[in-house]
Amino acid sequence: MTPSYQALQGLSVGDAFGAQFFVPANRPYLNDRQLPPAPWPWTDDTEMACSVYACWTERGALDSSDLIHSFARRHDFDRGYGPAANRLLRLIREGGDARALAAGLFDGQGSFGNGAAMRVAPLGAAFGADPAAVVGPATVSAVVTHTHPQGVAGAVAVAVAAAYAVRARVEPTTPVRFLTDVRGLTPPGAVHAGIGEAIALLGEPDHRTAAQVLGNGSRTSAADTVPFALWAAARNLGDFEAALWETVWAGGDVDTTAAIVGGVVAAHTGTAGIPAAWLAAVEPLPAWAGAR
Repeated sequence: MTPSYQALQGLSVGDAFGAQFFVPANRPYLNDRQLPPAPWPWTDDTEMACSVYACWTERGALDSSDLIHSFARRHDFDRGYGPAANRLLRLIREGGDARALAAGLFDGQGSFGNGAAMRVAPLGAAFGADPAAVVGPATVSAVVTHTHPQGVAGAVAVAVAAAYAVRARVEPTTPVRFLTDVRGLTPPGAVHAGIGEAIALLGEPDHRTAAQVLGNGSRTSAADTVPFALWAAARNLGDFEAALWETVWAGGDVDTTAAIVGGVVAAHTGTAGIPAAWLAAVEPLPAWAGAR
């Protein structure tokens, strides 16, 4: 099983686990640190990540046209897509110009949301031998829907983190070194600055304090999501369960923060690091996602 597929599995488990805490009846399970009842369906985070994984593994490269049309073809409205993404993918299915539609989002500034970051860990995990080499493919994976520089930066940061997580299987790292390496390949701007703040907060024992400073995805922007998710992953790179609980306790956009953390941490631990009960609870990945 490749690191990319293992990252995809971790992403789907994190996504599905986090999504359960949008259900009010499941709140007591969070307070008591107990797993919510199965099954755990995954959301748009996993559906889009499966397209990234499938398009990459089919070609060994990313073709932007293939990727955006895979997103549009596989788009399931009931998976929790945001309004802008629903409209974009519907119009592409109807024959719209994908590049023009993506560039026109949010009054022409392009999307700076966390959607490109949430789906990219399986791509990053393919670059453990050379994390710098993922910057280009991660950018391609982002701009098909997120043309704003910070939307792209969020995707680059998560992809690079997944690559360094794989590399850490054979080259030990520390939380500070891990995030410093990721920041070094992240484009300048708010995401880059947020990772710097995350480095300064690595010794902070309270995840709530970190979330207050870094954001927890409640604004659904890359800058409000990625730094905290990478903070949680860096602190718990060898412990999938601890990483995910720390992430969801912070609240916010918990399916997306948990998807990012799950993908990055599983890129390091492999599927063996995901508790069996969690794997059994989550909805299986779709057959169309392709080879392992």
